[in-house]
Amino acid sequence: MSTGYVAVQWSRHKRVYDASIAIGIALYLGAFVGVSKVLWQGAHGISDEVILIRALGSCAIVLLHVILCIGPLARLEPRFLPILYNRRHLGVITFLVALAHAMLAIGYYHGFGVLSPVRSLLTSNPNIDSFRAFPFELLGLGALAIMFLMAATSHDFWLRNLSASTWKRLHMLVYVAYGLLVGHVALGALQTDRGWIGPALMFVGLCTVSGLHIAAGLQEYRKDRGNPTTTPDAEEVTWVDVGAPNEIPIDRARTVCAPGGERIAVFSTGGTISAVTNICAHQGGPIGEGKVIDGCITCPWHGWQYRPQDGCSPPPFKEKIATYQVRIVSGRVQVSAKALPPGTPTTPVRIPGDMP
Repeated sequence: MSTGYVAVQWSRHKRVYDASIAIGIALYLGAFVGVSKVLWQGAHGISDEVILIRALGSCAIVLLHVILCIGPLARLEPRFLPILYNRRHLGVITFLVALAHAMLAIGYYHGFGVLSPVRSLLTSNPNIDSFRAFPFELLGLGALAIMFLMAATSHDFWLRNLSASTWKRLHMLVYVAYGLLVGHVALGALQTDRGWIGPALMFVGLCTVSGLHIAAGLQEYRKDRGNPTTTPDAEEVTWVDVGAPNEIPIDRARTVCAPGGERIAVFSTGGTISAVTNICAHQGGPIGEGKVIDGCITCPWHGWQYRPQDGCSPPPFKEKIATYQVRIVSGRVQVSAKALPPGTPTTPVRIPGDMP
């Protein structure tokens, strides 16, 4: 994060990440074109333009599947977090590949008539009530519009000015775009290609995306269901039992769920226990899956940092997150279920020396 807005905050990690993606796309397109030229020859030959259209379209579909799989994979296996860190870069690149596919396809199929290419696309097929003859191009155009909206708002400027919750809801439209693209392929390319490979690959992709999201959701559900009990005290404050101090990893957190559903990240660092909300102020990332670096809780998604004792980002940054009161009773760590206002200082509870 930064104190000002810049076009792209490049770093060596980002350059390597983006260069790897670009090389991967180039290799994919080259392999697709090469294999297609070998398979489709003579009377069954396909023009170079059509092959490139198919190559770009299939590449965009593959990249979108990767994007949708990164999130649940990072929840299931933390080693995928470095890929999640720059997922927005991958999203913008996916849009550019999809845009190239759309421009080439519209130009090739609609660019040589008396109507403008876009008008021809929108009016050439009125069979909207037919399944087999449905204008599948409109589904692809809708998906491209959503991807453009997401790419155009991918910078932190929009996240800050739209608010994190609004920005997050906006970018959840990626699932709508995915559904439109599945329909675009099913009613388009898979209608004309009678082979089994295309449908099989789309089915495997759909099952993979759905399966990973279900698995990640079940894991989070089990975590919440397995949450320790709560105890109200005389002041009617509900305390959530976290566990013994040694059950909280050093410089990491144990995440618990309050009765109202709010997740709380309880950190152990420097021989003390502190608690903050599990929601990062940047993009709603799971802070409890991060770690303490240089004395600051560091979100695993994009590296935003907060001090454990007050939930404030270190100067000159000004972001704040909610904090929670913590206590140790009978050798058990307890955290208040009531969130304090963002940036409220709390006193970290020191772990007694006689505790294991």
